[in-house]
Amino acid sequence: MSSPILHFISPPVPYFIDCGRFQYQEGEQHVSRNQIGVFDLMVVTKGTLHLGEGTTEWTIQEGEAFILRPDANHYGTIPCASVTEIIWIHFQTFGAWDECSNMNECLDNQQTLIANHKQMAYLNHSEVCSVFIPKFMKLSQKALDILEQFFQLDEEPRSLRNWKRQGVFQQFMQLVDRDLAATSDVTAFHLAEKVELFLRQNYTQKLTNTLLQQELNYHPNYLAKCMLKVYGVTPMDYLFQYRIEQAKKLLLQTKWSMARIAEEVGFQHGSYFSFCFSSKEGISPMNFRRKFIGHA
Repeated sequence: MSSPILHFISPPVPYFIDCGRFQYQEGEQHVSRNQIGVFDLMVVTKGTLHLGEGTTEWTIQEGEAFILRPDANHYGTIPCASVTEIIWIHFQTFGAWDECSNMNECLDNQQTLIANHKQMAYLNHSEVCSVFIPKFMKLSQKALDILEQFFQLDEEPRSLRNWKRQGVFQQFMQLVDRDLAATSDVTAFHLAEKVELFLRQNYTQKLTNTLLQQELNYHPNYLAKCMLKVYGVTPMDYLFQYRIEQAKKLLLQTKWSMARIAEEVGFQHGSYFSFCFSSKEGISPMNFRRKFIGHA
């Protein structure tokens, strides 16, 4: 069965809450629970676990994992045929997330989810990105080794243990996210990331599609196709949005004039910057500054 994908927007990244081990004896099955309020990552290390969530049923075998939603009903469907051992990890996120049937659906809905995310958290001037985690996954040995680190920390003082477990959890999530990307259109993902990095590093300069073609050695149409697939926008749209986000930071962190901010973020004229900012944000740069710091 193909796996749905949990689509998170960060920052902040999904964060660790608690973890443990559990053993089901032969004939036992997972208890029925409803809306437990946290994501529940369940990794089978021995045997087979039969789970249901909503109207869908799953069989999780040794070396496989499944993530239960925080807002759904889940339950055991069939008793374990033999002793079954699991690692469970509870985690949560702050902001927007969604469950999609496949990666294409995630990418199609990406801009809407990002917009929702920025409404839910104080992220109106923060750069965000997507994290893609399959609900059902066959774990690599590297991923299983990372999970074991949770329990190697049991001898650490609590004040250190919780910090380190958060770090281990982020390593695991990053690995799973990148593994999923690697099974998608690898060329598109890698090229889109190259375009994105080049734009971030050079956004203060005058950039064009022709320049991108010279730097990356791909036709602008193909670069645009890759960016649309991965980020939901063309390179020039991404550049525009990134410049606006950088302008927001300068509006909040400096007392610079509109003309200087416009120049710093790559707009050639202050009046054009004000027009673009107002069109994108629905508020002028001056009023944006007043809204958050009380003066302009």
